[in-house]
Amino acid sequence: MATFVLTCLDYPNHLERRMGARDAHLAYVAANKDKLKLAGPMLDDAGAMAGSIFILDVAGKAEVEAFNKADPYTLAGVFETVTIKGVRITVGVLAQP
Repeated sequence: MATFVLTCLDYPNHLERRMGARDAHLAYVAANKDKLKLAGPMLDDAGAMAGSIFILDVAGKAEVEAFNKADPYTLAGVFETVTIKGVRITVGVLAQP
């Protein structure tokens, strides 16, 4: 298994679109919790949701790409930018869900 950080930033002014897909997104994340070490919304300076961050333990980058491609937020066109980076955790421990 390898650990990856998936960072997704919303298009500006897309909070309504995000909220429209939120229930489906939360169900999708719950159905994939075995892959996730951490997940949650990223916030702007005012505290509003402005993106998503995931730390996943998976076989490889292709699995992260597939996870993102099927995310209801991706399908709804919420994300402006998506980055995937491998990470080696050297300090701290993220417990499995």
